[in-house]
Amino acid sequence: MATVAVTDATFDAEVKNSDIPVVVDFWAEWCGPCKQIGPALEELAAEYEGKIKVAKVDVDSNPNAAAAMGVRGIPALFIFKDGQVVSNRAGAAPKAALQSWINESI
Repeated sequence: MATVAVTDATFDAEVKNSDIPVVVDFWAEWCGPCKQIGPALEELAAEYEGKIKVAKVDVDSNPNAAAAMGVRGIPALFIFKDGQVVSNRAGAAPKAALQSWINESI
C-alpha cells in the first residue's frame, strides 16, 4: 500500500479513527529534507502494509492539521496509535532510523 494523502478534512477519519497505527508525515513540495525521506516512507508503507498506515499531509494545502499538531518545522513525523500521538520526531533521517523509530513506537 502506498502512502495516503491526508487533508484537513480527512485527518480525523484517516488518522485519529484508524484501526491500525498511523505514521503522519507533515511535508511540503519545496522542502528538500521532506523529499529525501519520501522514498523511504513509500518503502516502509509497502513493507508494513496491513500493520501501519503512512499518511502524508501537505502543510501548504492543509494548514489546519499542521497547526493543530503544533508543527513548526518540516518534515515533522508523528505516530498515532488508537487516535493518540505515541511518538514524534522532526527532520530527515535514513530509512533504517525511521524503521527502528516505528518499531519502537508500535
